[in-house]
Amino acid sequence: MSNRKIKTFAPKGTRDFLPVQMFTRNKIINLIKKIFEKYGYEPLETPSIERLDVLTGKYGEEGDQLIFKILKRGTGLDKVGVELKEFTVTDYKDIIDLGLKYDLTVPLCRVIAMHKDKITFPFKRYQIQPVWRADKPQKGRYREFYQCDVDVAGSSSMLADFEIIYMVYEILKTLGFKNFLIRINNRKILNAILEHCKIEQNKSFFVLSAIDKLDKIGKKGVINELKKKNINEKVIDNLLEIILLEGTFEQKLNELGHIFKENKIGNEGIEELKEIFYYLSKTDIDSDFYSLDLSLSRGLEYYTGPIYESVVKEPKIGSLTGGGRYDKLIGMFLGEDVPATGTSLGIERIIDVMTELNMIPETKTITKVLITTFDENLKQESINTTWKIRNSGINAELFFEPLRLNKQLSYANKKGIPFVCIIGPDEKKQNKVKVKNMKTGEEKLIENNKIVEFIKSITD
Repeated sequence: MSNRKIKTFAPKGTRDFLPVQMFTRNKIINLIKKIFEKYGYEPLETPSIERLDVLTGKYGEEGDQLIFKILKRGTGLDKVGVELKEFTVTDYKDIIDLGLKYDLTVPLCRVIAMHKDKITFPFKRYQIQPVWRADKPQKGRYREFYQCDVDVAGSSSMLADFEIIYMVYEILKTLGFKNFLIRINNRKILNAILEHCKIEQNKSFFVLSAIDKLDKIGKKGVINELKKKNINEKVIDNLLEIILLEGTFEQKLNELGHIFKENKIGNEGIEELKEIFYYLSKTDIDSDFYSLDLSLSRGLEYYTGPIYESVVKEPKIGSLTGGGRYDKLIGMFLGEDVPATGTSLGIERIIDVMTELNMIPETKTITKVLITTFDENLKQESINTTWKIRNSGINAELFFEPLRLNKQLSYANKKGIPFVCIIGPDEKKQNKVKVKNMKTGEEKLIENNKIVEFIKSITD
């Protein structure tokens, strides 16, 4: 074998998570799971790969371009050293038939279509798994990241949308967020605005994408983007006049009612939001935590009704959560429409923000006690004590080699293990265990048959 050293770095947009980071991640994920299950949502997992025809055509042109595609074996392109330019391909299906999943919503729809007879509706599920996007890595945006979804399929009630929004609020509050805002809108209202402003259907995606950036690039930035797409200045003025309506959500919705008049789809959107805001007003959520934002459009094309996302004021990292109603997507797989709504929680961004704002106390280890190994003659004593403590439900670690005691204590100190059990010749003669508090340095001799009881008392 060659002695050449392999360069060690992770692919761009991916990361390794060391134990200290995993303790934090697991703590946050377990807290979120607990809240999901409190509301009656159940876990689901799907494969990392999906058929490409399942994935494509659901995310819009921009989304489809970000799908990681998997080459078929035997095409020649999967061989080391082969360059794509050597091949002339008229149809990507000749060389590609699979892709890494882009999100968790489309796989959910496939599952419902495949297993409809085994599912009880409304189907309330949560899913926490990695997804992949061939995106340009930047702060808060990765090529491989965990997505955390919660959805309801089989209910057209606005109570389902309200419950999702309320869960997002409860999760963010429970995690310790204080300054965040849940922005709420409706794609039906946006479609009615586009129709009112006489914007051609083939330009609607670009227009919605531009106004969705209003909070990032400002009014002038949006105007410039729309002009680049040859949108008439009067149309732009009319569009922004509606999008930038001021006042309470009641005032905005009433004004939209006057604008839309006989527009059926627009009035449906207004009534849906009135219902959601009514439910929110009857909860303990302060109205400072949610608002009607007519510029919110969400990028995915499959949304059909209410949409929502949550953002923090600082740091500027984009949305922490985002989702909405998608009543037509499952029908693409099943052949009949099934109403559905849900949201994604950006686990990576949530953790990044909490880390930047020092919201997470560091956990170095989950081990409560280290049992040292004094020498070969006393090794069995250490093993027995370790198993005794572990069997009582306490996380205990056995030091394998009989190194000098100060090295074993140093190991415990570096890992942040709070207590150390020492069994040397003197302790063995007395049938006792010496317990050292690594924080205070205090040492106590405890009867061997009482060691579990004592460890429990100091680690609870």
